[in-house]
Amino acid sequence: MADSNITKNALAASLKNLMREKPFEKISVSDICEACGMNRKSFYYHFKDKYDLVNWIFYVDFLGKMDVTSYHTGWDAVQDICNRFYEDREFYKSALKIEGQNSFHDYIIDTIHPLMSYYIKDLYKDEEAKDFFITFFGDAFLASIMRWMSEGMKMKPDEFVENLKNVSVGLAKQILRDEDEESYEKR
Repeated sequence: MADSNITKNALAASLKNLMREKPFEKISVSDICEACGMNRKSFYYHFKDKYDLVNWIFYVDFLGKMDVTSYHTGWDAVQDICNRFYEDREFYKSALKIEGQNSFHDYIIDTIHPLMSYYIKDLYKDEEAKDFFITFFGDAFLASIMRWMSEGMKMKPDEFVENLKNVSVGLAKQILRDEDEESYEKR
């Protein structure tokens, strides 16, 4: 097991270094192996392809370090996610650009779905409404993160999350005001 993790971590470090130099789509499995002195057989013993390696990095370096029990609200989870993206911004900025069938974006959405479900479990009883909410806000959240990263993360994670919170609360207040006005006009 220890040797397996050493190999996986070496491949992960190699990919991260290569992603600082060139776009993910231009990196081959051979490039990854060559950069860390391993052969392709070792790579394919642990990962089915380079997308699988990216997802493993996210799972181990990101999700594996999250302490979900310490979160009091969903915003604590969002803060932790943003902090982790910020800490390894070069890698995640590149990873979030991966498109296609094995996109990193889709992997993140699938991975955070249970976390989001947990925080909204009492908000919706209807599973279809819950799934719509998660899809909508998951996409909105990742689009915001991607813009934040592509613009150089000029805001620190705390400020970015505070802005997300303010926008969300402001939107909710406006919707409630609109609903109140509409019900008042119907009387």
